[in-house]
Amino acid sequence: MDHVVCLVTAPPDRARAIAGALVERRLAACVNVVPLVHSVYRWQGAVEHDDESLLVVKTTSAEGAALTDALGELHPYENFELVALGVQDGAPAYLDWISGSVGSPG
Repeated sequence: MDHVVCLVTAPPDRARAIAGALVERRLAACVNVVPLVHSVYRWQGAVEHDDESLLVVKTTSAEGAALTDALGELHPYENFELVALGVQDGAPAYLDWISGSVGSPG
């Protein structure tokens, strides 16, 4: 199973709820919520500055489409960030735990 770490930014007042929903739905084994990051980005031709929370989502690539769909439902942004980074290596027991924590129970 291919493991990925996904980066998602969200408004600070919504980040914990999104993280909880992703774990509850078995789309993520774990989500770290970094409470405050300052984002600078270009949106609709203007440079914007916003305080956000960063979600670090540990999951598998098999959950990618379902994760995207769930964020479309849960996330308030019109164009939410979701960047999946492949995990090349890691502690075998931890990677096994991720695999066993996402998808259908079993």
